[in-house]
Amino acid sequence: MSPQTTGRTEASRSSRLAAAMAFGSTVSVQSGAAAATTLFDSVGALGAVFLRAVFGALLLLALARGSFAPISGRFPRDVVLFGIAVAGATLFFYAAISRLPLGIAVTLQFVGPLGVAVAGSRRRLDLLWVGLAAAGIVLLSGLSGDGIDALGAAFALVAGGFWAAYIVLSARVGANYRGFGAAAAAAVVSALVLAPTGLAVGGAELLVPAHLAVGLAVGLFSSAVPYALEMEALRRLPKATFGVLMSLEPAVAAAVGFVALSQGLSATEAVGIALVVVASAGALREAGALPAPAID
Repeated sequence: MSPQTTGRTEASRSSRLAAAMAFGSTVSVQSGAAAATTLFDSVGALGAVFLRAVFGALLLLALARGSFAPISGRFPRDVVLFGIAVAGATLFFYAAISRLPLGIAVTLQFVGPLGVAVAGSRRRLDLLWVGLAAAGIVLLSGLSGDGIDALGAAFALVAGGFWAAYIVLSARVGANYRGFGAAAAAAVVSALVLAPTGLAVGGAELLVPAHLAVGLAVGLFSSAVPYALEMEALRRLPKATFGVLMSLEPAVAAAVGFVALSQGLSATEAVGIALVVVASAGALREAGALPAPAID
C-alpha cells in the first residue's frame, strides 16, 4: 500500500471516528435529559437541573485538572455571562421537558442555533431554511387542532434564546481560553445561579442517595461525556460536517423519548421535527455556526 493510500485510509478512519463521537455526544445528551425526567416527581424540574449543574461542574473541574491560566480584561465577565446563559438554557429546557415530549422540546429549542446560523446572512438560500423551520414549528404548535402545551412550548423557545446566547459567548470565550478550564468555570457559575431555586424546590430530597446517583449520571451524560466527545470531534471534522451531525439532535431526542420514556409522536409532529432537522442541517452546513459543546 502506497503512503498516499495509507494516508487516505487513516484520514477516512479518523473522520468516521469523529462522526461517531459527534453522534455519540448527541445520544449522551438526550439520554441524560431522559434520565433527569425521573427526578421531576421527587425534586421537581428545578431540583433536577440543580443536581445536573452541580455534578456537571464537579466532573468538568476534574477534567480541567487545574488548567486555569491567568485571565484578564473582559474574559472573566464573558465567563460569567457564559455561565448565566448555560443556566438559563438548562433551566428553561428542563421546565419544557416537564410539560412536553423530549423530541418536541428539543426541536423548539433548536430555533436558537438555527437563528444564530442565519443571523446577518444575505444568502437567499437561508430563506428556505427559515421557511422550513417555521413550517415545522407551525406543525408542532398544533394549528391543525391537536395542540401541545403552550407554556411548555414557551419554555422551550426561551431555552433556545439562551442557547443562542450560549453559542455566541462560547465562541468569544473559546477565542481567549483553551482546554476545559473556561467550561469548568462557566459550569460553576451556572451551578451557583441555579442553587437558590434548586435548593428551595428540591429541599432534603436532593440528599437522598438514589437521587444523588441519578444526578451524577445526568451530569456525566449531559455534561462531561458530550463535552469531551465534541471537543475531539471538532478537531477531526470540518465545521460544516459537525454542524450537520449536530442538527440531528431533535430526531435523536425523539428516538430517545420514544425508547426510554414511551413518548410517542403523531405523524404531524414527526413531520414537524423532520422539517426543523432539515432546516438546521442546511443552515448549519452553510454558515458554520455550530451549537456549542454542552458544558452543563
